[in-house]
Amino acid sequence: MKLGVNSFLWTGNFGPDQFSILPRVKEWGFDAFEIPIFDPSKIDLRAIRRELDANGLACTICAILPPRLSPIDADAAVRSKTLEHLARCVEFTAEMGANLLSGPVYAPVGFLPGRRRTRDEWNWAVECFRNLAPVLAANGVTLALEPLNRFETFFLNTLADAAALCDEVNHPHIGVLVDTFHTNIEEKNVAESCRLLGTRLKHIHACENDRGVPGTGHVDFPGIVNALRGIGYDGYLTIESFGFNLPEMSASAAIWRDWASKPEYIATEGIAYLRKLIQESPYSGSPIGAEGSH
Repeated sequence: MKLGVNSFLWTGNFGPDQFSILPRVKEWGFDAFEIPIFDPSKIDLRAIRRELDANGLACTICAILPPRLSPIDADAAVRSKTLEHLARCVEFTAEMGANLLSGPVYAPVGFLPGRRRTRDEWNWAVECFRNLAPVLAANGVTLALEPLNRFETFFLNTLADAAALCDEVNHPHIGVLVDTFHTNIEEKNVAESCRLLGTRLKHIHACENDRGVPGTGHVDFPGIVNALRGIGYDGYLTIESFGFNLPEMSASAAIWRDWASKPEYIATEGIAYLRKLIQESPYSGSPIGAEGSH
């Protein structure tokens, strides 16, 4: 397993003003840096890729849907525009030299219509991602869909539901992102839910139950790492938390207090904990290919 960190610790709009972060990220021992994209046209792709390469860091990409786009909108024109946007995000990911795009791109974050999802909405999501699959394959990019807790989306809350969506889309370039903050709310047993994903599992966001330093709360990281080893997961554990006093993030992520005395401590203490856990945690589960793999 490899270790990454998301730029949300420092900024929601990563660019040249934040390039001084990258040497420190490398020095701390991270393998990859995760960058959010909201509008690919507003990101200095070449400059960012150049700096990542100069610092020996791989890149992963995360995304949410911008306003007025949704794969599950009743308006076919909106769904078509959403597919075009997601295709641009896939192409941007490949141009960044990355092969992983992740996020809750099945519905707008915070869209809560006060009811359960409908069969039409499910079918529209399946249609969207089936249509996106050839673009993913052509660009060598995998899409990891991220279930969110019930207070942020009505569409995908559990890993089982995300697995069912992936199974219906049925394409090797589409899988699931596990975010330990959201699973802490929605799953009965996070480690077991990860194990049952098998090869559907494409990415991990490592975050404590309060979005603080991994290992300082009650998320079962030892059990999760054990399950990941059991299914042969060799992707990234990416620390995703949110920095302090970032107006563009505080309202959407409900950040009302500091998680540590400095944002950097979430990265440095988190990676030390996760690295030790990966090195020392024993494995005592079913090998990949057993029940629950895919």
